[in-house]
Amino acid sequence: MVVNQRTFFDVEIDGKPIGRIVFQLFNDVVPLTTENFRVLCLGTQHSKVSHQRLHYKGSPFHRIIKNFMVQGGDFTNKNGTGGESIYGRKFDDENFKIKHTEPYLLSMANAGPNTNGSQFFITTAPAPHLDGKHVVFGKVVQGQNVCDILNSL
Repeated sequence: MVVNQRTFFDVEIDGKPIGRIVFQLFNDVVPLTTENFRVLCLGTQHSKVSHQRLHYKGSPFHRIIKNFMVQGGDFTNKNGTGGESIYGRKFDDENFKIKHTEPYLLSMANAGPNTNGSQFFITTAPAPHLDGKHVVFGKVVQGQNVCDILNSL
């Protein structure tokens, strides 16, 4: 039996803590995608390209579209143009079994098919138009209020 793992972010705005977001990862459905996110949360691996440590710590939520999603994960350029996976720069879409049916789902941001890196987003509303294009790999189980604060910025 696969036990779905949890990980978290401690979120700050302008250096002030606003709370913790806890994610339940769907490693039973998308194990490669969840392992990428989990390792990037921990910062235990170095880049195969730059040899720098791969880590989300200190990276911003660089894109917020109110009542749609909050996007982050670009720890290299911090503006949505960078990022890197633990498997190399990019990795393939694992599957699209889980749909964007509700808020607070964790999904991979990409630049088209099979271009997953480190960027992700948290839905703040259902987003069925993303089904088949972005891999859902987890959900927020604590800290929805933190997501709501980010959504309101």
